[in-house]
Amino acid sequence: MNRTTAAAGALLVAALATGCSITTPEPDQVGIVYDAGPISDTTFQNCIQPGSKDTSGPFDQGYTYPAGQRTFEFANKKTAESGPLTVVSKDNLEMTVTGVATFSLTTDCKTLQRFHEQLGLKFRAWEDAGWTRLLGIYIGQPLDRAMDAAAKEYGWKDLFSNPQIKQQWEQQVATYAAQFIKEQGGAGFFGGFSVTLQQPQPPQGVRDALAAAQQAVEENTAQKAKNEKARTEMEAIKALVDVLGQDGAVMWQAIKDGRIQVIVSDGGQVNVTPRGGGN
Repeated sequence: MNRTTAAAGALLVAALATGCSITTPEPDQVGIVYDAGPISDTTFQNCIQPGSKDTSGPFDQGYTYPAGQRTFEFANKKTAESGPLTVVSKDNLEMTVTGVATFSLTTDCKTLQRFHEQLGLKFRAWEDAGWTRLLGIYIGQPLDRAMDAAAKEYGWKDLFSNPQIKQQWEQQVATYAAQFIKEQGGAGFFGGFSVTLQQPQPPQGVRDALAAAQQAVEENTAQKAKNEKARTEMEAIKALVDVLGQDGAVMWQAIKDGRIQVIVSDGGQVNVTPRGGGN
């Protein structure tokens, strides 16, 4: 081979090398590669597991998606994927709920291919904005529906103040959500689903009324205690009057309260004098 031919061959190899498509998912990502040549149809080529590297032809196209455990948060936070969700209880009270759902995107290659072709391309879900939009429809909406379906089995007071009922409801939400998410996507694209829900909150007016009612109960309990104490004291006074007479009972109470001082002399004389300098 002459120098001209060798140089041309070297340039060709360099061009091919520098024009290669390299798809390298991070450890928390999964990849998928398509053959997208200029004179051929775009066809599926292969999947790339988290942390692996794929070097394909110069016209191949690779995409990466989040893998491993992911979250969908619904709360009053700018970083949350959604605002708080609402549910309607068995007794028709609307309540606000915040929390977080955890899930994972499939890493099964055939299922991932279907996900990419049916949903990923539609939303450009390999981009952050597209991924967030996709989650709102295929995680957020089924989750909202699941919370409503489960809440209709309980009264609002139980959901708000009964920890055992709230835990049962949370478990039912997870069960319903896994089912509804699969129905929404049309395939098992997401798995490992679980939810952590905060205490459902009724409207502020209802919470204020509940707090007022509780305060009234506590005040009534305190008044009953005062009444019982007064009744006991009255019975004690009556017993003193029965034994000492009215004047004796008054004198006994004054001595007990420290309002008068009683001094008995060596000769047996009793002196009674008021204490203090008050009127």
